[in-house]
Amino acid sequence: MLRIGRIAYANCTPIFHALQERYPDGDYSYVEGVPARLNAQLAKGDIDVCPSSSIAYALNPERYLIIPDLSISSCGPVQSVLLFSAVPIGELDGREVLLTAESATSVNLLKILLKQRYGCHCSFRVTNHALSAALGEAPAVLLIGDTALRELQASSGVRVYDLGEQWYDWTGTPFVFALWLASRKAFDTHTEELRCLAGQLRGAKAYALENLDRIADVSPDADWMGRERLLHYWRSNLSYDLGREHCQGLARFFRLAADMGLIEQAPELVFLEMGQGGVSPVVGTDG
Repeated sequence: MLRIGRIAYANCTPIFHALQERYPDGDYSYVEGVPARLNAQLAKGDIDVCPSSSIAYALNPERYLIIPDLSISSCGPVQSVLLFSAVPIGELDGREVLLTAESATSVNLLKILLKQRYGCHCSFRVTNHALSAALGEAPAVLLIGDTALRELQASSGVRVYDLGEQWYDWTGTPFVFALWLASRKAFDTHTEELRCLAGQLRGAKAYALENLDRIADVSPDADWMGRERLLHYWRSNLSYDLGREHCQGLARFFRLAADMGLIEQAPELVFLEMGQGGVSPVVGTDG
């Protein structure tokens, strides 16, 4: 039985809802958690497949295969990866910025943007405090996922910088926050099951995009976001694709992360091959 990591964020709801509705008899078990925890479980082999922080792939590319055609990305504002700041972002040079413990990809994206785009040399510290308490300790704090969405609804009198928008305005490419990763060990022992799941995920994505209204009607996310805001988030802020432009943005992110010493080197993107042959490398994707 394949073990699938499930992130309980609103950005993951459509794919998981569609997967379970379309393929209720799938031989899968689900393990819930935040991205950082599931990244660690995937690395240890405690789960087999997960929508995982894209930086997790770059840190240990030999451990994973990328499931093709799927991601959690943005082509502009993402609304759920936000820097809340008491001062303009360019004035953060030399100051401390507080970070979420939930996602390494967003943390590294922020470090790249602050240094490479704004010339800010900041110190960083992880916090679990709520926004108001965190801003009492430092001038800026990074929040992600449903926490960021909730605080965006409630915040006032504080500057908000959307990291998806910041990246897109700077590079002109999508930003890939998460890849669907399968462990190579799981592929060695469950090859056909993983190929089947990859096909089902493609089908789930297509089904979800055609049925977002109906998914929103039964989604608990609508209880706190509101149905129309939830639909706008899914339709306008998120991309679940992994096309050429997404791969270009991903390769650029990895190259910048390597330049800053955040990862050892920018990895080749290697995909799970849907037919016979095992894996398929993709090279030269940074345009």
